[in-house]
Amino acid sequence: MIRVRAAGLLLTAAYLAFIGWMLLRPHYVAWVPAPNLRPLGTIRADLGMGAAEAARRIGAGLALLAPLGVLLPMAGGRIRASGFASFARTVFAALMVSLSLEFTQTLVPGQLFDVDALLLNTLGAALAHLLVVPPVRRRLRRREDALTGLPPRQRATAGLAP
Repeated sequence: MIRVRAAGLLLTAAYLAFIGWMLLRPHYVAWVPAPNLRPLGTIRADLGMGAAEAARRIGAGLALLAPLGVLLPMAGGRIRASGFASFARTVFAALMVSLSLEFTQTLVPGQLFDVDALLLNTLGAALAHLLVVPPVRRRLRRREDALTGLPPRQRATAGLAP
């Protein structure tokens, strides 16, 4: 588990550095729209551009922080954690990362705050967590149970559970 946790921490740091570099570069444009502070305003505008363009833009918003939904629990290294607690921690952390990126973007020329980006980024991390983490944890638990040879209840009473 130490290797998985170390890999998770390293990959999370590298991914966040890449996202920061990608999002915090200046965009030199002649005109910048006003910041979007109305929820679902940008998403409605995207849907008005046609199905293909809307899917591309909304998909990009969902995919931006989706890897954090898997990397953050991996960095935590807990395979016997509560499913709800793990989900809540991951979604909260993704929300805070997205919020700090959005606020930091306002300091960069050509970048602006968009509340819909905050919603889509957080939703993407939540969906990735729900799709990947529970099945992987189940598989890791079964593998650990097979290696120890004890069922989970006996392992807990024998003092072998974390």
